[in-house]
Amino acid sequence: MNTDQLAFSVQKLDFYYNTSKKALSNINLEIEPQKVTALIGPSGCGKSTFLRCLNRMNDTISDTRVDGTILLKGENIYDADMDVVNLRQRVGMVFQKPNPFPQSIYDNVAFGPRVMGMDVNLNEVVEKSLIAAALWDEVKDNLKSDAMGLSLGQQQRLCIARVIAVQPEVILMDESTSALDPIATLRVEELIADLKKDYTIVIVTHNMQQAARVSDYTGLFWLGELVEFAPTTQMFTVPKEELTEAYITGRMG
Repeated sequence: MNTDQLAFSVQKLDFYYNTSKKALSNINLEIEPQKVTALIGPSGCGKSTFLRCLNRMNDTISDTRVDGTILLKGENIYDADMDVVNLRQRVGMVFQKPNPFPQSIYDNVAFGPRVMGMDVNLNEVVEKSLIAAALWDEVKDNLKSDAMGLSLGQQQRLCIARVIAVQPEVILMDESTSALDPIATLRVEELIADLKKDYTIVIVTHNMQQAARVSDYTGLFWLGELVEFAPTTQMFTVPKEELTEAYITGRMG
């Protein structure tokens, strides 16, 4: 697949904190469009750092440095003329803990289109985004209610709706079910399976069973390196690397 057809092509990526502490080393992988890619590995192995490289969220941390190339549909996102606001519209992010704004459900979803001055019908965008996030039926009669009154699982789906509202190409999810109960987690997993029809999704998860359930491709990070990247079925049944097998079977990590 050509780089302009890939969601992301990552080539020789190194990332440094404090300009000298190397957190990622020589990461190379291709993320296909409209697939779910899971990143697994122990805490501190670099998977969340890598995820934040994909929409330049690490730019908000002082004294960091990136070497190498990340292409989004063939465009180098670290080019000097890249519009970072536009990049983060195209590559949205859902965080570990639900972070709805202390506003109404409606205003949470409408926030992005309003701020970006998008020429859209807000009522339609809010409804479509909440439907896509599998939340509409639960909140359609209470759109003016405070979003903080929703359950944690509903809040996380609201955050997903907020990302969808600005019409992204990619949705990044950083441990987005770790704060949820099993039932709410299942709802989000079902939602991920549905969303990949329209979006490329990259998730970071500590839950290997979740990676096996929801993803098409899986990458194992270890001490800042990408040990193995392969179709999920292959990774979990016939991994090529001994370290991958040791991690998946629980002998390491």
